[in-house]
Amino acid sequence: MKVLVLGNGGREHALAWRLAQGERVSQVFVAPGNGGTARDSKLKNVPLTDVKALADFAQEHKIALTVVGPEAFLAAGVVDEFRARGLRIFGPTKAAAQLESSKAFAKEFMKRHNIPTAAYETFSDAAQAHAYVDAQGAPIVIKADGLAAGKGVVVAMTLAEAHEAIDWILADNKLGVVHNEGGARVVIEQFLEGEEASFIVLCDGRNVLPLATSQDHKRLQDGDQGPNTGGMGAYSPAPVVTPNVHAKVMHEIVMPTIQGMARDGIPFTGFLYAGLMIDAQGQPRTIEFNTRMGDPETQPIMMRLKSDLFEVLMHATDGTLDQAELQWDRRAALGVVMAASGYPLSPRKGDVITGLPEDSEEAMVFHAGTTQQGEQLVTSGGRVLCVTALGESVRHAQQHAYQALTSIQFDGKQFRQDIGYRAIKR
Repeated sequence: MKVLVLGNGGREHALAWRLAQGERVSQVFVAPGNGGTARDSKLKNVPLTDVKALADFAQEHKIALTVVGPEAFLAAGVVDEFRARGLRIFGPTKAAAQLESSKAFAKEFMKRHNIPTAAYETFSDAAQAHAYVDAQGAPIVIKADGLAAGKGVVVAMTLAEAHEAIDWILADNKLGVVHNEGGARVVIEQFLEGEEASFIVLCDGRNVLPLATSQDHKRLQDGDQGPNTGGMGAYSPAPVVTPNVHAKVMHEIVMPTIQGMARDGIPFTGFLYAGLMIDAQGQPRTIEFNTRMGDPETQPIMMRLKSDLFEVLMHATDGTLDQAELQWDRRAALGVVMAASGYPLSPRKGDVITGLPEDSEEAMVFHAGTTQQGEQLVTSGGRVLCVTALGESVRHAQQHAYQALTSIQFDGKQFRQDIGYRAIKR
């Protein structure tokens, strides 16, 4: 059977790589793909991004299953288009994807359904937003109400940073936000103390199947310093998600979300990602929802998945997820992102990449911002590669991943030296 994966990042490379191992899978297409998916003999890039053109391709090539990677395709209504043509696709509708594409929608939804989250206010007027921040004080969190490729959140530790973020989002749009209808809006939230974790589940509209837990590192520099990014590395499992925390998240956040969406007439299908803040007492609260897999969390999660992902997603698109189960490698996995010079605000493109190690069952280099130019592989985006490895513990996986990236060279490369430090500290 043929499978189509939509997207061009590290998440899509990892999903396509795992799907290609399915027993019944004969070919995996990736649209538009990247330099890494172009090099893999089991994958084939398709230079398409237009929703209607993708649906035409799926019909023409008799694609058995399409899996959506990034949020932009969801917000563009790709699931609605495919379903209207009777094509099997895993992801939420445009209406359900508002849980991610509109921070204001998500916060109002959580408030309405009593899902634990931070206190907040929404503003479209910059003067009112500035006045609110002055009254609340710092630290405080400023979020763009729109898609910003993981960079639309500023955790402002000072008032000056908060005011700058408001201007960035409402006036200058320095973060490149795709604003929702009604223009630029900003959601200003209470700052939550605790440890972050990523809790991702598969949903078929009614049933839920949790994936392995994970934790990513958002800040650019070691010790969680520097600007927020789309994610500089991740590991799985996340020790902060104890069995007790796991049960609370399912009972207080995930199930009320799936049931609430169904009650609101917007059943949720696809990957639901709850970004959590877990306090010292083990109480989880929702920082945000994403309506797709996380990047870079997907890379370590896919390294640990032993089940046939194709068969599981066929159950998910049949509404029979309660009949599926997932098996995991008992080992930990850890991925380190190598980013381009100038990332996150102005990444440089066109630097030649050399020294890629051979992929193995123990270590994989998943490509994100790469493209093949003749014989050369060059950088073409902010996050370039995610070097991901397995190990008996997070520490061993960390050692293995950093060892694997030592040979990789490109001008201006940036990567953190401490991915996984929280789990190791525990």
